[in-house]
Amino acid sequence: MWKLISVAAVMALLGVWAVLAGGAKGREPAARAGNRVWEVHLEIQRAVLDVLLLWILTAPHEFAHAWVATKLGDDTPRREGRVTLYPLAHVDWLGTAILPFVTSLLGAGFLGWGKPVRSDVSKLKGGLNGLALVAVAGPVSNVILAIILAAVAVLSIHVAPPLTGFAVEGVRLSLYLAIFNLLPVPPLDGSKLLLAARVPMVVYIELARFGFMLLIVAISVSDLGRWMSQWSYQGMQAIFAVLTNRLQ
Repeated sequence: MWKLISVAAVMALLGVWAVLAGGAKGREPAARAGNRVWEVHLEIQRAVLDVLLLWILTAPHEFAHAWVATKLGDDTPRREGRVTLYPLAHVDWLGTAILPFVTSLLGAGFLGWGKPVRSDVSKLKGGLNGLALVAVAGPVSNVILAIILAAVAVLSIHVAPPLTGFAVEGVRLSLYLAIFNLLPVPPLDGSKLLLAARVPMVVYIELARFGFMLLIVAISVSDLGRWMSQWSYQGMQAIFAVLTNRLQ
């Protein structure tokens, strides 16, 4: 029953998101209808590309969580088949397919995540401090992957321009995911830092109950999504500036 209520709430909030993101578009002059059809087509292509990139970027992100947890003594990720780069092992259909496509299509930010890697704190060296290392491993992997993709983009610009464009978009999205996942809201990685900071478990549990809805509301009714996009774009510019100077 609670799962049905949660899904219904998410769908309702997505409806609000659609109104907020598309309200201004609904008042366009009729003369621009043809242009809007083409724009919608491009937005669908962009949404599909974002989901495809998310699938590619999610695998190393979740693998990093699983690998660090294993190195710290927790065999849970290995037993559950998560110490792998196979994308389907890390797919959460709501967080890795449906929500990313819808939110990217609506143009009101980007909301997505992979299937969380379970970890047993009692088995981790350092306990909650070890959990913090496991949590940070995911965003760190996104930054490393962004640097690798930026290098691919720079090296392929004269050889394979389409690959360059794909890699550049991958850099931006990878940095966005690193920032997004550090938000202190369950089920994101940043929420594990709350546990490492010894936030009372009762507070964490209450926050986790409304995590999905909090994320949707925060990104849809505030400038949080735009800020994260700006930060990821600025990070991308910094990476390309360093790489370009190194190769000159």
